[in-house]
This record gives sequence, C-alpha cells and structure tokens, in this order.
Amino acid sequence: MATEKPETLRQDGVGEPDGLDRLWTPYRMAYIRGESKPTDGSAGECPFCRIPAEQDDERFLVVRRGETAYAVLNLYPYAAGHVMVCPYRHIADYTDSTEAEVAEIGAVTKAAMATLRAISRAEGFNIGMNQGNAGGAGIAAHLHQHVVPRWVGDQNFLPIVGHTKALPELLRDTRRLLADAWVD
Repeated sequence: MATEKPETLRQDGVGEPDGLDRLWTPYRMAYIRGESKPTDGSAGECPFCRIPAEQDDERFLVVRRGETAYAVLNLYPYAAGHVMVCPYRHIADYTDSTEAEVAEIGAVTKAAMATLRAISRAEGFNIGMNQGNAGGAGIAAHLHQHVVPRWVGDQNFLPIVGHTKALPELLRDTRRLLADAWVD
C-alpha cells in the first residue's frame, strides 16, 4: 500500500490537480481479475478444493480443519478476521450438502464467532452464503459461508467513497491469532 500527495496527481490529461490523496492497493488486482477463480466450475479449478489439500495451514490461511468442513481466512476480507467456512466436498448449493456437512458448517461457524469475540471483541457479525452468480457468489462453484466480524462504527467513508478497506493486521497474523485461540 502506498500513498501519493495530491499535488503529484492529476484528475485529467491536461494536468489539473484534483486535490485527492490516493491509497494504492495493488494486491486487489488479483481479485478484480478473477485470478484463482474457477473458470469451468470443476473441482480441479477450485481454490476451495485446492486449499485443504495443502499441508501448510499458515501459508494457505486455514484456521481450523474438521471432518467435513474447514475454516479459512478470506484472502480479500470485508473486515479483519473475515472467515469462510467451506465443506471439503465440491458442491455449489446448500441444498446439496449432507446432514453431517450442515451440522459441521454450523458448528464451525459458531466456533468462529466465539473465537472472534474472544480475540477481537467483535460486537456483531454478518453471516451468510451467496448462492450462484445471480446471488453474488464470487466463487459460485463451491459452497462457502462468510463469517464477518463487525464493530460499531467499523464502516467509514473509505469503502463507501474510496472503494478501499483498511485492515489493521496482516492476514497471517490474524490466522495465527484465530488458530491459537480457536474455541471448539
């Protein structure tokens, strides 16, 4: 992340200063370009299938592994501590999940909430699944539930006006805190 002074920036091609600061977040281009996003919906293309196959939980931001589902930090979080709960099985729709998967997705979600409350004093949560492209799923081919911790006043002008989020710690640090403090 880098910033530039307003006097060095131009609003248009004729050199008129616009008086705005810029907050550069080049890492977000991978998300915008859809890198690592499945192109054909197959398990071989799916990051949610590849992540649990890896053994390095810290590198791949896996917080907790269960029998049928796991918790992983969102690489492009809405807020610090944004966790996703994913079944290991490559399914796209909640109605395709087994009773065991439903139970464990629920249990891991509850544990994520308890852990986030304990380590970050989260005051509330947004929890949900976006189903299908029309439902807003970024990766529609693999079911995943978002667990987003919230605090009073945590949303300010930056995401609304600047389309940028400021996160207070590195993802690997957040992952370590969650994994070490996980409440089952």
